[in-house]
Amino acid sequence: MTFTLTVSDEVRALAPGFTPVAIEAYDLVNGPSTEESSALLDEAARRLAVRLAGRAPHEDPHMAAWREVYTAFGAKPSRTRNSAEALAKRALSDAGLPRINLLVDLYNAISVAHLVPVGGEDIDRIQGGMRLVRATGEEGFVTVAGGEESVEHPDAGEVVWRDDAGVTCRRWNWRQGPRTRLTEETVSGVFLLETLAPMPVAEAESAAGELAELLEKFSPGARIRVHPPHPAGTPA
Repeated sequence: MTFTLTVSDEVRALAPGFTPVAIEAYDLVNGPSTEESSALLDEAARRLAVRLAGRAPHEDPHMAAWREVYTAFGAKPSRTRNSAEALAKRALSDAGLPRINLLVDLYNAISVAHLVPVGGEDIDRIQGGMRLVRATGEEGFVTVAGGEESVEHPDAGEVVWRDDAGVTCRRWNWRQGPRTRLTEETVSGVFLLETLAPMPVAEAESAAGELAELLEKFSPGARIRVHPPHPAGTPA
């Protein structure tokens, strides 16, 4: 297990309270959403409603902190919401949460239940390690628009996840590119929980532990490692 994940000094300066918790998982089994994964999403929505107690998602202190950080790097948080806030709004709407595939359902359920951004990437599709950086604006971000593949470029100063081939997720955790996303063929993945103060690190570790247990349950025999939070953002 030699996968690496780093957070640049520029991002650290922007968000000193940022703490990522990473889970590496190998020999996974993915497939279409199931009744069981769907039930987990429904339960996560119920947990979210209890957590918010009538408040809107953006009124939660953790989501408010993410809005401040988005504003700090030039994004408009009411238009480009962090992934957890966007999922929470869907969870509380009549439409409910989307069902994507088994692995995505699992990490979306954790994201909603704990109100924390969670992402999943296919390790076998990542070129080199993942790095959280402030973009120059020259990087390529391959996406799909109108059914056709296209290349976008992040704004200069925008916080992005990238690997050696280009950007994998824009505006920190707003929009993931299709190149590295988890598909039904995925067998190796990295799951990243992203927290800011005031969320206690212990709560992030608890959420990561819950996700690891779900991965073990749905992929018996999988090799799973939860990395402890690291001040440099690099799993050991």
